[in-house]
Amino acid sequence: MSDLPVVSLDGSSLTLEDLEALARGRATAELAPEGRSRLERGAEFVARAAAGEEPVYGVNTGFGRFAEVHIPFEEAAHLQVNLVRSHSAGVGEPFPPDVVRAMMVTRANVLARGNSGVRPVVVERLLQLLESGLVPRVPSQGSVGASGDLAPLGHLALFLIGEGQGWDAEGREVAASDALAAHGIEPLELHPKEGLALLNGTQATLSVAALTLLDAERLVRNADLVGALTVEGLKGSTTPFRPEVFELRPHHGSADVGANVLALMEGSGIRESHLHCGRVQDAYCLRCMPQVHGAVRSALAHVREVLEIEINAVTDNPLVLPESDEAISAGNFHGEPLALVMDYLSIALADLANISERRVAAMMEAPDSDLATFLAERGGLQSGFMMAQVTAAALASENKSLAHPASVDSVPTGAGREDHVSMSPIAARKAARILDQTRSVLAIESLCAAQAIDFHAPLSPGRGNAEVHRTLRQHIPHLSEDRVLAVDIETARGLLAGGVLLKAAERAVGRIG
Repeated sequence: MSDLPVVSLDGSSLTLEDLEALARGRATAELAPEGRSRLERGAEFVARAAAGEEPVYGVNTGFGRFAEVHIPFEEAAHLQVNLVRSHSAGVGEPFPPDVVRAMMVTRANVLARGNSGVRPVVVERLLQLLESGLVPRVPSQGSVGASGDLAPLGHLALFLIGEGQGWDAEGREVAASDALAAHGIEPLELHPKEGLALLNGTQATLSVAALTLLDAERLVRNADLVGALTVEGLKGSTTPFRPEVFELRPHHGSADVGANVLALMEGSGIRESHLHCGRVQDAYCLRCMPQVHGAVRSALAHVREVLEIEINAVTDNPLVLPESDEAISAGNFHGEPLALVMDYLSIALADLANISERRVAAMMEAPDSDLATFLAERGGLQSGFMMAQVTAAALASENKSLAHPASVDSVPTGAGREDHVSMSPIAARKAARILDQTRSVLAIESLCAAQAIDFHAPLSPGRGNAEVHRTLRQHIPHLSEDRVLAVDIETARGLLAGGVLLKAAERAVGRIG
């Protein structure tokens, strides 16, 4: 038996943190008892509707423009299999395993609400798949966020019925039929509406969005400590970080950023050395860090608010209401709420990279801060961090192109029936890519800031910054001779992503909020 914590899926209480734990193998899931009873009631309604003459979309009718075509009861199961096969039309690189696992969890969770009309066995199969370590191959492209993420969820459902490809727990490519058999999992035999219920939803977008947001929340805290290290390296002023500043303009997050920087710089010998240097103001990339980082935090808070609603939302069509014995065709599958906030997240993260790159550029030639050009020990013979700044500039610039909003686009599909679509999965995938590139920019800044701190020896940075600097130097030595910086950048990326630098800072000064 696994000793991992168990998350009970009831369709209404799943958190983003629960989802991450399940998607990244730190928890297991079970169907809540109340979810089972709701599922049974919904499935009973669908069984009656499938046998009746009253048209119920996707139960005894075709799909899209075929919604007026009646499907006889004896063809209802065949209809669902055809739907799964025909909608498995995705292309491109497959989603990473954690995203696919998150898709399984979020789909199981909303089905457990009982408003999709599926039997408990459908949710149980999803959870069996999750527990087995098997990962269906789900191409990342092919959804416009209209009737939900039909193509990606189609590939997930395809694996459940024993078709398609995927990977086992060791990462070996496997056929679905062989993989299910090896784990004693019966291929799912679809009953009326069950294929549609597995496909019709926003769970591919939501899964990318949720994991990206959680990583972004960690990254923005790292941005504060990296930025604080740069303030020390450039002999910047701490005055713009005083709490009085934010009492006069109390936007969410700015005060937290200011407090973080002051805490990290407390006891700084470097700061004491230039208190009376005569410089009146620093560049915006230092002085306005709380306002910019704080605005990014505000954006993330809004994204979280939307995703916390979506993670327990029923995004199927039609919606099954067993209590009133009816099914309603509506538009809960539309991805616009996610598309808009993921575009917002993209813009926010792109600007986080922008200001970080400007801080990197400021360290390339800073005579007022006693820094060597390009932070090189022997400029001319050595290039120092010249090309690292170019890489940061390239990534920041690419982010700007990627941050163009996907949600303003719409291409009618479904022979015009789906005449306004959200492009939500595109918005989510772009945000994930921008996050990854912003992490690289901040990694480059951390390398440059550590080098700048070295040039100020024997003066020491603040207590928190000193611990961050020491931790960096445990993994990445001072750049005394030119070397392959790509290796250092990747190491620094890992320190940021793994929370190593954040933990070091918090050991010294307490929580970085």
